[in-house]
Amino acid sequence: MTVSNQTEDSPLLFILRDIPGLGSAHCWLLIPLGSMYLISFLGNSTILAVIWAGPGLHAPMYLFLCMLALADLGLSASTLPSMLSVFLLRSRAVRAEACFAQLFSIHTFSVIESAVLLAMAFDRFVAIWNPLRYASILTSSTVVKIGLAIILRSVSLHLPLPFMLRQLSYCGAKGLSHSYCVHPDVLKLACVDTHINSAYGLFVLLSTLGLDSVLILLSYAMILKTVLSIATWQERLKALNTCVSHICAVLLFYTPLLSLSMIHRFGKKMAPQVYLLLSYLHFLLPPVLNPVIYSVKTKEIRRRVAGLVQRKGLPLGL
Repeated sequence: MTVSNQTEDSPLLFILRDIPGLGSAHCWLLIPLGSMYLISFLGNSTILAVIWAGPGLHAPMYLFLCMLALADLGLSASTLPSMLSVFLLRSRAVRAEACFAQLFSIHTFSVIESAVLLAMAFDRFVAIWNPLRYASILTSSTVVKIGLAIILRSVSLHLPLPFMLRQLSYCGAKGLSHSYCVHPDVLKLACVDTHINSAYGLFVLLSTLGLDSVLILLSYAMILKTVLSIATWQERLKALNTCVSHICAVLLFYTPLLSLSMIHRFGKKMAPQVYLLLSYLHFLLPPVLNPVIYSVKTKEIRRRVAGLVQRKGLPLGL
């Protein structure tokens, strides 16, 4: 690897990208973007507050939901600074150190969310496969160990990325493809051999998002097999209904990601606005919609949130 061509007098800078073709209309993006960040913060904070305040909501399912809410908050907070810089301040230059820190944070929280979705799939499988042993299999200590393992895996796999990128040399135009920093985007700007970095990045991708998605599909195959063995259709529908919220969360997280992968590989002539829109949806939609989905579909969460709204004196009919 070659040492980066930067000095203290001329720090290495990357140029973030706004959405091409919008011109002065970029300022209007602050309204939907700001609304999405605000809804994400309020929604996930409400989920955390409701579960924390309710002793009856300290079951494994709700503890995993807390982890999902924390991952969503972390993911939103990771992309917010550069989004504000680009669309509010119209400042697109970012120092390398800040860029590397952001990509570490974005990738870490993305993988944490993926792992939490896998843990929630396992939770649903155990609840349907053997409900009588559910409490003995998924104890509070087991859930804590799963949470610690998720954090340890995500942090340890992504911690080398900033240091590996720091050792590369970057030359020419250093314009990124998004309004935030991600590993493949920064890596393609290096003007030295990046085979080691690419191989490690692919290993991390396959061993996290790739493996998690396969195990989630396997979990639902086993869930479906278990459900089909149940005698009546009413019982089958009741069992499957407990998975609806989780299925929606999985689709929200993986659908834009798979679409981005397909466009990157096969849609070379597609307009850049489409690619950017999907990338924004991947990072912004799950934190916004996950609290809504779980509040609507989970009876106990819905009841506690309604009680919280009533105590604040807000009319539920609005």
